[in-house]
Amino acid sequence: MSIKIDYDKCCWRDGKCVSCDCGQSEACNGCVEICPVQAIVRKDKVEIDKEKCIECGACVAVCPKGAITLE
Repeated sequence: MSIKIDYDKCCWRDGKCVSCDCGQSEACNGCVEICPVQAIVRKDKVEIDKEKCIECGACVAVCPKGAITLE
């Protein structure tokens, strides 16, 4: 299994949150903060470090847009 990001659904684009209904106007609050091993970072887009990721699914559970899946 591995974590996948659907960038068409992701509310983090071009270095900022582009969704007013995810709870934050300046930045998202979810996948990066919940990750227990700091495997997710926000740059121009959300990126997952596959070396660090333990595939726990915490980020999947908090993604407000369903953009992150465990497949």
